[in-house]
Amino acid sequence: MSQRKVKLIDLGRMPYGNALVLQREYVDKRIAGEIGDTLLLVEHDPVITLGRSADSSNILASKDALERFGIEIYEIERGGDVTYHGPGQQVGYPILNIRELGMNLHEYLRNLEEIMIATLARFGLKGERISGLTGVFVDSAKVVAIGIAVRKWVTFHGFAFNVNPEMRHFQMIVPCGITDYSVGSLSGCLGEEKTLSDLRIPLIASFEEVFSVEID
Repeated sequence: MSQRKVKLIDLGRMPYGNALVLQREYVDKRIAGEIGDTLLLVEHDPVITLGRSADSSNILASKDALERFGIEIYEIERGGDVTYHGPGQQVGYPILNIRELGMNLHEYLRNLEEIMIATLARFGLKGERISGLTGVFVDSAKVVAIGIAVRKWVTFHGFAFNVNPEMRHFQMIVPCGITDYSVGSLSGCLGEEKTLSDLRIPLIASFEEVFSVEID
């Protein structure tokens, strides 16, 4: 029996608003059965997003400061609190029918975390879950943020993997509303600079392994 295929689409670097429109179009098409399961990879211009349970007071920077840095704010339908996206961060939007993959929402979230843990392991790093929190940590620093939405069993939004972002930008927010843990990056954990290109093969291999699919 051949493995289920997931189409990979690399959007390169794209403003958040453009990618959001495109992502929603793909979700509609997946629900309608016009396309199969898809993984969108993208690198965003600097942006702050607020999920369904976000507290706007977790944006610490003033409106003027955000405008100076050209950082936009979007309120979106994913779960979770406040997050930052920007260059040097690999964002992934899996658009998958999880019912067809035999998963419920909880299993899907845990599998996303498992993909990130497996990816970090390929770099010799130990990624960990922290009870009560979503995402993946290395030495108590959050390296991967996860926030999803689901409509008619089709997932969207997804993960943000810090490879080599501008870490100072995270000081503009309380990331994911979490004050007890810091934010980390792959480059910081390894002590050497890594790029999104360095992440690609380990990430895709881990995605295929955990979800038992073939990236096409």
